[in-house]
Amino acid sequence: MRLVFLHGPAASGKLTVAKELAAATGLPLFHNHLVVDALLAVFPFGSPGFVALREHMWLDVFAAAAAEDRSLIFTFHPEASVAPDFPQRVAALVENAGGRIDFVALDCAAEVVAARVEAPSRQACGKLSSLALLRELEAAGAFAYPPLPAPALTIDTGAVSPAEAAAQIRATLALG
Repeated sequence: MRLVFLHGPAASGKLTVAKELAAATGLPLFHNHLVVDALLAVFPFGSPGFVALREHMWLDVFAAAAAEDRSLIFTFHPEASVAPDFPQRVAALVENAGGRIDFVALDCAAEVVAARVEAPSRQACGKLSSLALLRELEAAGAFAYPPLPAPALTIDTGAVSPAEAAAQIRATLALG
């Protein structure tokens, strides 16, 4: 089992790059909004039920994938409502099942984020799509998160296309 753990801030291109990577490798894409959107139908974002179930569902999917030796791509936006040790627990779960996890950091300049965050595609997916709200959340510390494990690769998605980023990930990680 191989878990490609793509992470980065809002509007850094995680889902777009992940879709390109999934198309290039055939790996299934389990992006974070699949669970987030399901839970938002019942719970407010950040509520105790939301936080507990989100983590439980993410971990259950990883455990089941590891048990069936199914590799996948996961996208993650580090933010304060996620347990600080979540990435390390995911790594332990995968590695204890004999699998491998590769952390890949996506980043881009603040002006690129500002240009992307209000894109209609983000609005259509129910993602954070207000620059004013993004700035408000940043100021409130909503994205304060401890450093994640060292990435195998860091990509500036403001400098390369999503297809180029996916190609870099595929080559660096030697993915099908």
